[in-house]
Amino acid sequence: MSRFINKAKHFHPNSPLLYGDHKKPMTRRDFISAGLRTGGHVVAGASLLSLFANPNSAQAALSSDLETLRDSCGISVQGAGKIPFISFDLAGGANISGSNVLVGGLGGQQDFLSTAGYNKLGLPGDMSPAIANPNAQQSDFINTDLGLAFHSDSAFLRGILEKVSPQTAANINGAVIPNRSDNDTSNNPHNPMYAIAAAGANGSLMPLAGSRNTDSGGNSMAPARFIDLSKRPTKIDRPTDVTGLVDVGDLFELLSQSDAVAVMESIQRISAQKMSQVNSQVTRDDVIKDMMNCGYVKSADLADRFGNPATLDPLLDVDIVGPGGIFTLAEFDSEREFQKTASIMKLVVNGFSGAGTVTMGGFDYHTGDRATGELRDLRAGRCMGACLEYAARRNQPIMMYVFSDGSLSSNGRIDDSINGRGKGEWTSDNSSTGAAFFLVYNPTGKPQLMGATPEQNAIHQQIGYMRADASVETASAPSANNVNLLVETVLLNYMALHGEQNNFSALVPGQGLGNSTMLDSLTAFQPIL
Repeated sequence: MSRFINKAKHFHPNSPLLYGDHKKPMTRRDFISAGLRTGGHVVAGASLLSLFANPNSAQAALSSDLETLRDSCGISVQGAGKIPFISFDLAGGANISGSNVLVGGLGGQQDFLSTAGYNKLGLPGDMSPAIANPNAQQSDFINTDLGLAFHSDSAFLRGILEKVSPQTAANINGAVIPNRSDNDTSNNPHNPMYAIAAAGANGSLMPLAGSRNTDSGGNSMAPARFIDLSKRPTKIDRPTDVTGLVDVGDLFELLSQSDAVAVMESIQRISAQKMSQVNSQVTRDDVIKDMMNCGYVKSADLADRFGNPATLDPLLDVDIVGPGGIFTLAEFDSEREFQKTASIMKLVVNGFSGAGTVTMGGFDYHTGDRATGELRDLRAGRCMGACLEYAARRNQPIMMYVFSDGSLSSNGRIDDSINGRGKGEWTSDNSSTGAAFFLVYNPTGKPQLMGATPEQNAIHQQIGYMRADASVETASAPSANNVNLLVETVLLNYMALHGEQNNFSALVPGQGLGNSTMLDSLTAFQPIL
């Protein structure tokens, strides 16, 4: 195959992407997709200065039964006992299949496509995963360090492996879902946040978090059937959004954390004693007393858990930033996408939020070169790797899901620049080449695929398949041509990690995935909890 060399200059990862054949950006979602914009609730403690003439003289012994008080007032210290869930919404139509995650035919990821098919996915013939090294009798272009098979030069993979340790990588596995979705539109109901919340995910500070101020928390919409606006994601896209979530009042200007907690607990005990002697002469007397009493308990709880700024601030978390952190201080300070990702993962992995969406813009990168897309995919991979590594450092499992609104294809012309890496340039939108994928980290060992044989494992690791020409076979799975059912498939797999897949039809009445046999075929992993 002839190689056409493209010397076009690539775009910086933060440069906006505008095209003459695309409509002018009008909405906030349009600006996010083009990369023109990067993609709060407050919990307050009581201010108690008015209760004391001299707060420093307040004397109280730190109560030993704060846990009992928390339980009696229904206060959750951590999440709801569910696996933390983070999704990456790559706005604009990113490449996922082939050049990043391998997608194959009916037999799974390594049931190889045609040479022309890989060419459409941006891989020239001499980088096809189907080529076997005659010395090793296996392909040099397949990497399974994360369980899921990636192209060995995948920018996502290179970014992830920069941030995860070998020990973390050894406990990761994943699955890919070939699927079609409309290009360059926020109307795709891709976002699974409300579905994950419906399965029980919750946080001690908020149910959900997202880096966009939208009903879904991301660029793409959520399926209407799952939306519960009482759980609307809190907008979080920088460390100050996280630290601003909790205001423990002004006691900390005068007292230490332990003394402030003790003062609040003393007030609670005094209040409880007085209330026990009061007849409020209202029908729901006990309820009113309980609400007043628990108000002080909640203030004490906030002071106990969040009085130390390092509890919430990603910048002060040594696992995230610093000499031993996932990010150096220099790269954290210079890259907003790292700050955004760190803020979401801080909340989700620690159980302060049940699930979160990180929206990254500018993935409509068919710019007449390959380097622009490679650089943006590499940065996204670093953010994905950061979430996986942070979960490992906190000894927490995590499910990380990556999706995009549409996809794109190559005409085979090669970008031989340093950042183009000898791959095919991206030239046009193409919804038929789309895919989504998820990775699961389990601190106790690599997640195990369903199936009793390697052939069965391979089919469970790829839910649906592509035709030889690298177009999604729309009849291969319910998710292949229906974004709503893609979300249901992700939800099913999240529930299966908890051993709760048998509850799927009850949770989603009228679900579109089929009977129990079909549900089993759409499930990637055995339970990890």
